[in-house]
Amino acid sequence: MLLRTPTSNWKGAGWTSTGPYEGEERTVLTFAAASLVLVMIPGPDQALITRNALAGGRAAGLLTMVGGALGLSVHVAAAVLGISTLLVASATAFTVLKVVGAGYLVWMGIATFLSARRTMAQKAEDGGQEAAKLDTKYLRHGFLSNSLNPKVALFFVTFLPQFLPAGHNIFPRALLLSLAFAVIYLLWFSLYVITVDQFGKVLRRPRVRARIEQATGILLIGFAARLAFQSP
Repeated sequence: MLLRTPTSNWKGAGWTSTGPYEGEERTVLTFAAASLVLVMIPGPDQALITRNALAGGRAAGLLTMVGGALGLSVHVAAAVLGISTLLVASATAFTVLKVVGAGYLVWMGIATFLSARRTMAQKAEDGGQEAAKLDTKYLRHGFLSNSLNPKVALFFVTFLPQFLPAGHNIFPRALLLSLAFAVIYLLWFSLYVITVDQFGKVLRRPRVRARIEQATGILLIGFAARLAFQSP
């Protein structure tokens, strides 16, 4: 199947002699496969979800995931309304969002390091898990991580259009593919949170959890540095 870039002419990608519906189905399946690979690549989402799942249990991990999905919806809406294109085109706007997003990841990285120090001070028999509750801070962590990340905006401006047909009525297809991406995101990270929680007894041991938190802090600061040097 041929994929077009945002600046190329679309010449019947996915439309074969078998009819347009089969072509559309192939387009969606190809997009789903590519999206799954992108979601599986380690990034700030995975680091934050791991951190919060270990700190607050399955509920905390799932809330972080839902927050991340809500952050994605911000970029979907911005892409559909054309705001993301303006953001990428404006060096100043892109830089401002990039600096704010990188600053947030650095702050979360430092907070994770501090959490690692507190974890090391816990007794070995202490599971290290906070009382299970629906704390909105976990939702906020996921939401801010994605909504302040201009790389997510770049994804919807550069990757998504490759699967859209030429023409003016692309909104239904864009909405369908964005929904498919969100579903894949939720399914993958739900499985990931369940897996982390299943091994929670071992992973929440103070020494083990502290090492994981230290590594997560390094990763978050590393992601912030990479984001700071990201260009449109």
